[in-house]
Amino acid sequence: MSEGLYLSYSSAFVIGLLGSTHCLGMCGGISASLSMALPVGKGFRIRQTLMLLGFNAGRIGSYALIAALVALLSTSAAAQWSQLAPVLRTVAGLLLILMGLSMAQWWQGIRYIERVGAPVWARLSPLTRRLLPIQHGWQAVALGGLWGWLPCGLVYSTLGWAALQPSVGSAAATMAFFGLGTLPSMLATGYAATWVRKLQGKKPLRLLTGTLLIAFGIWTLPLAMLFHNAHGG
Repeated sequence: MSEGLYLSYSSAFVIGLLGSTHCLGMCGGISASLSMALPVGKGFRIRQTLMLLGFNAGRIGSYALIAALVALLSTSAAAQWSQLAPVLRTVAGLLLILMGLSMAQWWQGIRYIERVGAPVWARLSPLTRRLLPIQHGWQAVALGGLWGWLPCGLVYSTLGWAALQPSVGSAAATMAFFGLGTLPSMLATGYAATWVRKLQGKKPLRLLTGTLLIAFGIWTLPLAMLFHNAHGG
């Protein structure tokens, strides 16, 4: 793995880890409901774990698929790549800054960006209701696969990173690492929903995660200008 790809994958993972409290608000409810819908008894923990892993596998798989589609669109415009790359990197940085402002509850402008995916979600959301209540593992995977298309500013922010990757595979891997970063909180929500939601409401945690995401975004912006200058912009 090249140093550049390692940095992208690790950065995507950290973004997912930092922004996972946002994921709790978007996906945590459905994740917790999977556990509550299971009958308590012998083998409950095993069934619970399989359901949660299935749901999150489907969710992360959708992130990777979306990234692959974005990368394919970027590849089709390869002739204009030298002009597009600094623009995409700048957009990625700005989206991360907006996400950080939202996480810290300083400004919720990211919600305007999330509306971009609303038409797609309007078509997919009715399908999620057909899978409930979850009784089989394949239903959990399918539900997660649909839930991955839920309009989310954090996902869109990381897609900016994915669009900059040199191949469709590396773009998909970037989003997969992002999804893995969100996994600990999502699993924790399933196992201990009340405790995790109390943690989510802690103001110091919100401020810390928001500030760190803003720092990621600011760190990205100079890279955009350097990239542009290196190509004679």
